[in-house]
Amino acid sequence: MILTFIGTAGSGKTTLTAEFGKYLEENGYAVSYVNLDTGVKKLPYRPDIDVREEITAWELMEKGLGPNGAIVKSYDILAPKVNEYAEKIRELEKKCDYVLIDTPGQMETFLFHEFGVKLMEAFPDALGVYLFSPEILRKPTDFCFALFFGLMIDLRLGITTVPALSKVDTVEDTGKLRKFLDDVEYLTARLKLEPSTQGLLAYRLCSALPELAPPTRVLYLSAKTREGFDELETVAYEHYCTCGDLT
Repeated sequence: MILTFIGTAGSGKTTLTAEFGKYLEENGYAVSYVNLDTGVKKLPYRPDIDVREEITAWELMEKGLGPNGAIVKSYDILAPKVNEYAEKIRELEKKCDYVLIDTPGQMETFLFHEFGVKLMEAFPDALGVYLFSPEILRKPTDFCFALFFGLMIDLRLGITTVPALSKVDTVEDTGKLRKFLDDVEYLTARLKLEPSTQGLLAYRLCSALPELAPPTRVLYLSAKTREGFDELETVAYEHYCTCGDLT
């Protein structure tokens, strides 16, 4: 099984990759790790495949590029070797129960660069886990944005993507958040009351979400407490077998 963790900088991708990998190993699974972040300096896991062996953003910054330019340039350098990386990941998949892919901290360099897109084209059966943090959920339209962005990742990469609220250990009461994220009809009804143009757009989008989105459920995860890890394992299993869907 290939799980690809995707999210903005600070959403907890790398920490979650490491801790979920430990959880799986403690439960008897063989796990491999893939690091696709050229800008990270330290990792809490030992990668079996590491793009930093080819190039790092830090090397390019030493040559005069700024942080953003260095990161983009690093993936320009990696792009011609995307098939080689895909083959290496296939070999890991043959040997292990799980291959966990940790994507760049700057999510846009994975979603909008040909390296990330072409790499995932080689694994259409991979499961994407889109991580978003509680701090971005301040108003009803934010919940619509989070749910739809997961669908956009699905569209862009061509892989089934499940939305996952990370760092739930930092939330005192997840009940309110769950009400908006788990019940699209409730969220849509709440958005209908929003008087702004933003609210109207969100209402129209969420009204269409049940028809557009594949059956799925939101995950609630914490790398610190391991909350939701059993649910993530279940979703991964259901994705790779024919015994159930992701509702």
